[in-house]
Amino acid sequence: MEQEKQPKNHKIPFEEDNYTHNIRKEGERKLDRRGFMKTMVGAAGVFAVSTLPWGAIAAKELAGLGKKAQPKLKLAEVKALGIGDALEFAYPTEHESALLIRLGESEYKAYQNACTHLKCPVFWSKEKTELVCPCHHGFFDVKTGAPTAGPPKRPLPEIELTIEQGAIYATGVKRYET
Repeated sequence: MEQEKQPKNHKIPFEEDNYTHNIRKEGERKLDRRGFMKTMVGAAGVFAVSTLPWGAIAAKELAGLGKKAQPKLKLAEVKALGIGDALEFAYPTEHESALLIRLGESEYKAYQNACTHLKCPVFWSKEKTELVCPCHHGFFDVKTGAPTAGPPKRPLPEIELTIEQGAIYATGVKRYET
C-alpha cells in the first residue's frame, strides 16, 4: 500500500514516515562528554593563567618588595600641640583617618585610627593615656599601638613621622609585622 503524501502544514519539515523526523544522526552529538571535558579543562586553564599577573602583584605586596611611595604631609607646628594633646588628620589618603599624639617634649606617635577589630574609630583618652575603641571596648597602648584589652588582636598601623624646622610631617605607614 502506498503511503499518501502529507499536506504541507509546516509541522514536519520534510517527508518522513516515523516520529523521529527531528533527529539528524550525522550532527546528533556535536559536543560529547570528552569534548565537554576538554572545553572545561581549557576554560579552567585560561582562567588560571589570567590570574597569574594578579597573583604576582599580591605576592610582591605581601613579601614587602614593592614599597609604596607615600606623600609627605605637614600635620602641625610643634608649638601648636601641647604634651598629651592629640590631633586628628587624614593620611595617607583623604579617606583614611589618623591620630597624632604628643607624648613628651620630643616624643610623638601617630596611628591610623580605625580599630583593627571592626574598623570603628579609635579615640585618644588623655586621662587614661591610652587609645580607646568604644564599639567593643578595645584598648591600645599609645607607645606601641598594640592592643591591651578587648577583641582587637593586631596593633594599629603606625604612621612614620619626621620633625623638620619646627613642623611635624607624616612620611609613610609602617608595614604590619607579625
